[in-house]
Amino acid sequence: MSFTEQFDVAVVGAGHAGCEAAMAAARMGLKTAIITMNLDLIAQMSCNPAIGGIAKGHLVREVDALGGVMGEVADAVGIQFRLLNTSRGPAVWSPRAQCDKALYRVKMREVLENQPNLHIKQAEAVDLVLAPEAELAGLAEMGRPQKRVLGLKLRDGRQLLAGATIITTGTFLNGLIHCGEERYPAGRSGEPASVLLGEALRRLGLRTTRLKTGTPPRLDGRTIRWEAFAEQPGDADPTPFSFRTKKIVQRQISCHIAYTTPETLQIIRDNVGRSAMYSGQIEGIGPRYCPSIEDKIVKFPEKTQHQFFLEPEGLNTHEVYVNGMSTSLPMEVQFQIVRSIPGLENAEMLRPGYAIEYDSVDATELDRALKVKSFDGLYLAGQINGTSGYEEAACQGIMAGINAALHLKGEPPFTLDRTEGYTGILIDDLISKGTNEPYRMFTSRAEFRLHLRIDNADRRLTPYGRKLGLIGDEAWAEYEQKQARMAALATLLETRKVDSAGLAQIAENIEFAAISGQTWAQLLKRPEIQIEPVLKALTPELTNDPLLRDLVEINGERLASVPRNEARAVETEIKFAGYLEQQKKAIQKLKEAEGVRIPEWLNYTTISGLSREMQEKLGRVRPQTIGQASRIPGVTPAALGLVHVSIRIQGKSQNRVEPSTKNQGAA
Repeated sequence: MSFTEQFDVAVVGAGHAGCEAAMAAARMGLKTAIITMNLDLIAQMSCNPAIGGIAKGHLVREVDALGGVMGEVADAVGIQFRLLNTSRGPAVWSPRAQCDKALYRVKMREVLENQPNLHIKQAEAVDLVLAPEAELAGLAEMGRPQKRVLGLKLRDGRQLLAGATIITTGTFLNGLIHCGEERYPAGRSGEPASVLLGEALRRLGLRTTRLKTGTPPRLDGRTIRWEAFAEQPGDADPTPFSFRTKKIVQRQISCHIAYTTPETLQIIRDNVGRSAMYSGQIEGIGPRYCPSIEDKIVKFPEKTQHQFFLEPEGLNTHEVYVNGMSTSLPMEVQFQIVRSIPGLENAEMLRPGYAIEYDSVDATELDRALKVKSFDGLYLAGQINGTSGYEEAACQGIMAGINAALHLKGEPPFTLDRTEGYTGILIDDLISKGTNEPYRMFTSRAEFRLHLRIDNADRRLTPYGRKLGLIGDEAWAEYEQKQARMAALATLLETRKVDSAGLAQIAENIEFAAISGQTWAQLLKRPEIQIEPVLKALTPELTNDPLLRDLVEINGERLASVPRNEARAVETEIKFAGYLEQQKKAIQKLKEAEGVRIPEWLNYTTISGLSREMQEKLGRVRPQTIGQASRIPGVTPAALGLVHVSIRIQGKSQNRVEPSTKNQGAA
């Protein structure tokens, strides 16, 4: 008899999606198991040990605002923090941190091990346990899938049964590594691929595709001539990811900027046919926005120089990540490329770069809760859904964990729409359009990016996290105090009139007579006026307000990042009030479209006037709302009109009434 264990939620994979999924389910009170093939590689940073970046930083902030852990872990082990895009508007400011690779893994494991209800298991999942058909009779009449996943079969013979199973396998499903002409099965370098589970998922009948990603060589920092490269320090006062982090305490380091040479480009051109990407050896499609170095040379032949970055992988290692030099060229060619660059002429390669192919599932198989539509109790999150990046994985992980827990509690799913967060945009893009290449988040994907800023992620999402049980009492009290501080500052700026002495401190070219009677908020609407000098002019008022004393500079020292960023958030709301009001109106229109639900029983093949192409597209994706249907590529406004009318017609003929999606679940 096989040994069987019973859990509420089982999470396969302990990468960035798996960790967030397991933590969310456990924090919501469910007995949760997270299964990994190697306990020592929990939250391993397979590629660059960096968190955040353009738009990715937004995702980390949203995960943190909901009660996730990625931001706090990154803050604890970050060794270089930079707030990106500060020369542009606040809508696209994004935090990024180079992390200590080894410490990140250790810290995340510590977080998991200290979480009540969470059990870590070292094992390999090889198959799914499915409910016998006899137990599923009558589910079709209830509008539920006629297939149910009951848990997992492990390679050691155990069965691990669970009410909900979340698959977060990253690049391990039938993973195949390529380095020049060499190729071998692996989930990542030095680790076995998950072949049996990959085959098990194929047997479920889910649509799958083959994707590819890559990584660059790693160098021994002791063999690099660092003075040959331009230094890139981090911010003097780091901006944390987590709203709960007060200060960054880890020692900070610099990265360095380097460039290819004409010799580098010639070596690549001479050997590009040996690259797995160009020899025809790789079937999978790689990430468009993170191309290999040989891809850059082929696709941009007019460029005579390419930039890359030398980024240390930790404080206690000499290993250096060569950001921008991802490649699947043979090892000896990589060696020549590295040594063609002044400053790296004696560099030793610790690990070669490689490309990895892996299986992913067509995300149109999922609903908005990241549940597989055709199976009860099965959720997918992370790269298995076609995304790239730690941050994209983490935001899916926390949403899958939340929804698995809510499903078992008998509560409606928790979803975010495109107006509420980048997380909602990512999930909507995946389930509506699918992807034929690794999906990466960008600020350009957000229709309302001025509304979806990093500084207000907590205001948008923390109340949801509190309601779901992911935000504790202490964190909630801090959140409420922050909102009170920001409201007090906004009130002060909107009620206090500008005086001549204060104006003289911040703007020599503005005559007092021209702005006499204006408030400080009105003055702040001018693009040339910034919040920091205004705070200096208001020092007496700030000093006398217990809520605002942290905004007073002491002995000329610059404000710490936390109060400074709170003040900047208030400034943004004031400066862009008109634009934000316009976005609110556009958001309301989108919400109205999202409020029209398409019932599961709607039969597209019987809709008169709907072309076969539209029937096939809508039938494959099965959109849940008219708004989602409108974002399916190729679905026309005329088709949407026919669907809208048919909901009423078919509903009347079947005597069915479908509620709107407004105010569903925790959202």
